[in-house]
Amino acid sequence: MGGLREVVAPFVVTGPSGVAVRDRLKGLTPEDEEVLRLVGAHLGSLASRDLKVRCADGLEHDSESWAVRKRELTGVSSSRWAGSITKATHDQWALARRGQAAHIQGLEAGIRTIAHRLSLPVGAKGTKRAAGGYRSRREWHAKARRLRVLEDRLGRVRADWDAGRVRVVRGGRRLARTRHHLADAGLTEAEWRRRWEAGRWFLAADGESGKRFGNETIRITPEGDVTIKLPAPLAHLANAAHGRYILATKVSFAHRGSEWADRVAANRAVAYRIHHDTGRDRWYVTASWQIPPTPTVPLEAALAHGVIGVDTNADHLAAWRLDPHGNPCGEPRRFAYDLTGSAPHRDAQVRHALTRLLHWAHSCGVKAVAVEDLDFQAEKTREKHGRRRRFRQLISGMPTGRLRARLTSMADATGITIIAVDPAYTSTWGAQHWQKPLTSTTRKMSRHDAASIAIGRRAQGHPIRRRTTPPPHDQSDRAGHRTVQAGPGTLGREEPRPRIPGPRTRCVPPDAQRTRATRAPNTVRGARSDQE
Repeated sequence: MGGLREVVAPFVVTGPSGVAVRDRLKGLTPEDEEVLRLVGAHLGSLASRDLKVRCADGLEHDSESWAVRKRELTGVSSSRWAGSITKATHDQWALARRGQAAHIQGLEAGIRTIAHRLSLPVGAKGTKRAAGGYRSRREWHAKARRLRVLEDRLGRVRADWDAGRVRVVRGGRRLARTRHHLADAGLTEAEWRRRWEAGRWFLAADGESGKRFGNETIRITPEGDVTIKLPAPLAHLANAAHGRYILATKVSFAHRGSEWADRVAANRAVAYRIHHDTGRDRWYVTASWQIPPTPTVPLEAALAHGVIGVDTNADHLAAWRLDPHGNPCGEPRRFAYDLTGSAPHRDAQVRHALTRLLHWAHSCGVKAVAVEDLDFQAEKTREKHGRRRRFRQLISGMPTGRLRARLTSMADATGITIIAVDPAYTSTWGAQHWQKPLTSTTRKMSRHDAASIAIGRRAQGHPIRRRTTPPPHDQSDRAGHRTVQAGPGTLGREEPRPRIPGPRTRCVPPDAQRTRATRAPNTVRGARSDQE
């Protein structure tokens, strides 16, 4: 076992700490849509200005500068709008810093890999844990140039990190670059402009406990009426008292609607966000609030009824149910999804696959699902995998983070516990110890099915390796296959079956007496020589 890294113990994943539900704003009048556009554009310009000031402050920012920024925004909006804008600005700046740190780590990993391969002779063989030398002098020269490029890029990023400079694009960098490739994106300039403006609008308000219906800025009553507190420059557009505008629509949250209604009736904080989908020309409102995390179930209690091991792949989830002793039960299951197309389509595919998985777990009576604690952030660099472009695209397309977040949230609502295990060697050892023994004429095993067994057994604390089978003529049935995974404390687990005397059919007692004489055969061939 030399050279293998230490496997981290499995742990129970904590439940979600927040809830977000969405509903469409149907039946808006042209006046309503115009007011929403004006408010979003005005607050979006304020958010852009505030983000510019925050980025200019860098590491010199403190609570006093935050108060100054908020006072300046209050005069052209309101105190609550100013608080929401400054909070969103801080979150965006912090997210950019985390992305900057991840970028630095990726550059350092690439530089180490290239420097190591350049130090080896051309054509030197590599190992499983370290790549070898480059295959030709031409590739060696090209990688030497790339090493200098990465070092120069790392120097610039580190200088930005030390100075506290971040580079943020409100509306998204991808959409900004699409402006130069409209033909490839299939968009006209007017269509791109609508998307760009909608992406830079700001229509989000934080909740406040104790206030009416949990939010003073964007208020939704239990009956579904939506009102918005207009900024000071747009107060002349109000159609209700106190500078508020009432939309000609009603909101009804289908998912967690009763929970939302209880919070609103109790005046508990609920945050709202209104956004416009330019592709469908629809308006949506999203409500979110914090919830106390579900108490974590002990690992032993979660595994009392067995576990379902799940292996995550690029196009499906491979799952297998295991009993409390680590034995696979029934047949393997696969839950496919398609990760091509738009982001909403991919998200819907993931949710549909997870819904089918959780329904199956509930029907089996299993209260635990084991998944791998995957993280491919350091595994998809070009320097590590070289020309294996298809493999890099494969691991980049696997929705590990979104899938785990979705699974944790959906399982919390169904009372199923999620257990995260170390992904080390699950596919290799699962194929080595489980793929061949479970393959039959009616079952075609794959590496993914075998890996799901390995994941489940690791969550239960069992070794992935199966129990060694006795020789064929030392088994209880003389030529059978005896690999029952009995616990180490089970008495007689190494003994053969007790011999029960009597006929093999077990239909005649061993001590039964004959009740009638033997009849003579009906054929001449079967008669004895003394019979005529």
